[in-house]
Amino acid sequence: MPRAFTTHRRFAQTRWWFAGLTRGLCHVVAGFGGYHWPVAGALCSIGVVASGQEPFQNSLAGEAASEARRIQPESQPYTLKSGDFRLLVTPSIEVDWSDNVTLTKNDTLQDVILRPLVQLDASYPVSERNLLRLNVGIGYDKYLQHDEFSALRLESGSELSFDIYVKDFWINLHDRFHYIQDPASQAAVTSSGRYGGLNNTVGLSVAWDLKDLVLTVGYDHDNFVASSSDFAYLDRASELLLAQVGFRLAPRVTAGVEAKGSFTAYDQNVLNQNRGYGSGLYAEWRPGKSFVALARGGYAALLFQQTSDVITASDANSWYADLTVNHQITRAISYSFSAGHELRLGSESDSLKDWYARPSIDWNILKQLNLKTYLSYEHGDQKLRPPPGNVSETYNWLGWGITLSQPVTKKLVVSLNYRLTLRASDISSREYSQDLVGLRLTYLLQ
Repeated sequence: MPRAFTTHRRFAQTRWWFAGLTRGLCHVVAGFGGYHWPVAGALCSIGVVASGQEPFQNSLAGEAASEARRIQPESQPYTLKSGDFRLLVTPSIEVDWSDNVTLTKNDTLQDVILRPLVQLDASYPVSERNLLRLNVGIGYDKYLQHDEFSALRLESGSELSFDIYVKDFWINLHDRFHYIQDPASQAAVTSSGRYGGLNNTVGLSVAWDLKDLVLTVGYDHDNFVASSSDFAYLDRASELLLAQVGFRLAPRVTAGVEAKGSFTAYDQNVLNQNRGYGSGLYAEWRPGKSFVALARGGYAALLFQQTSDVITASDANSWYADLTVNHQITRAISYSFSAGHELRLGSESDSLKDWYARPSIDWNILKQLNLKTYLSYEHGDQKLRPPPGNVSETYNWLGWGITLSQPVTKKLVVSLNYRLTLRASDISSREYSQDLVGLRLTYLLQ
């Protein structure tokens, strides 16, 4: 494995535009879902629903994706193989029951949701050092009683990626996309069963390894297209810029400075167009193969133009910080943890500030029995758009879940899952609770 790969995979954090593929994919999705497609030539959209609203946190998604490329393609399972091309097909079907589809305090709706899904993982080494990868999960959420909430789904993490190595340079081109409706996963949103949409993140990053110094620059183009006309005011395009200078202080410690910029324009005049700037420090510690810790912190500002017809533009600024830890304690137990404070664009407001904590634990207690537990907490402050109209809200949002998986045959895996979501607010009508219980069957075609 080239030295450029082992070092640069930790620093590349932006993307390149695959114009033909992405534009075509977006037209297919828009047509399938029956939603209006914007002006011809419009691009698709940003990473996850939340990520599109977090101009100063986008680099973490690129880091996670680069971590996924650590394993060499020849060691991966496959369903089909032709020469060096490998394709893994993993179909599954899930049945969920929700006691509060629309996330309301009163007059809740219950429903059963069928979620068929096909996961496709393809790879092809264009040369000894250049790898082309495609990862996409394609599914559909079918609501049996309230079909108006049924929608296509592209799983988070879907991407087309291409790595290029030229001496000490690592160039990563990729397109990350997903289409999903899950308002309960967005802490700032209430009273809706249709929040979500098509997200696409495309860009280019270049990392230059100079032994004890690594320079990284990148550019992203991000777009979001809402799945419902109720949230069409969120349709947007963003340009994201990133620059990092990292110093290898010790064999297992890297630290440096980072600067980020964002430029966001909305299709409608509900939220204000804006520019975002941020700069700070980051450090990574890898004492062993089983442990990695990444810390970052700095200052961020969002500068708004008065383009909204309903919200008075008001600049926002705040410090940001994040600590992320991944640790494989034993073969049977691993955990991850992320906590911090951020300033980001809002879903129902121009901006919001929040504290968050997201721990998870993976337990392989028995030989074939896997138990995963996770918790996500967010405390946020935002000023809501009309209606009710420029009203400040402070909320606390908690999501807790557990998944139990057990192979019943060599090819079939059964999973039981439960998720509880609670939202408290100083505006009582924006409070809710939701229980989600599900059963999933996964067939391993390998």
